[in-house]
Amino acid sequence: MLTPTYPITTPRLTLRPFTPDDLHDLHAYESLPDVARYLYWEPRDLDTTRAFLDKKIARTTLHDEGEALDIAITLTDTGELAGNCVLIWTSKQHRQGEIGYVLHPRFHGHGYAAEATRPLLALGFDDLGLHRIVGRLDARNHASARVLEKLGMRREAHLIDNEYVKGQWASELVYALLAREWHHR
Repeated sequence: MLTPTYPITTPRLTLRPFTPDDLHDLHAYESLPDVARYLYWEPRDLDTTRAFLDKKIARTTLHDEGEALDIAITLTDTGELAGNCVLIWTSKQHRQGEIGYVLHPRFHGHGYAAEATRPLLALGFDDLGLHRIVGRLDARNHASARVLEKLGMRREAHLIDNEYVKGQWASELVYALLAREWHHR
């Protein structure tokens, strides 16, 4: 079980649970085709964003495998919602997890994704006791691959045309980091 102490702070960011007040800022980026381009979902209308926000609001602790922490990424100086990051507990038996992140394009290119995700790696390895954490992404998403590499994750797989997404075959990259590698950094 993992119940983080919120907020989680980094030099430039405050990571916190989502609230109902985040609806319009969340929709501002979830509705963009550029944001949804490499994800499993299409741009979201306001009602769909609201439904997913309700799920995000509830996902603040990990009690068992299959659950996720969904965390709002805000700029400490301004309080602006820059995006969100997630830690998923994928297997209790094998002590596995997965990380992910989505940022509003206005906040791309500043290192925020890696800065926000690094504390999730710490939560997974140090607090939850995970052995391995992966990051999975569309193989065309070069910017996201650079984020995972910046975090010290290694590319372990390039799965060619492994999923049929949005009417076309998509390839996937899998990056991973082990607890022993994390602790030796």
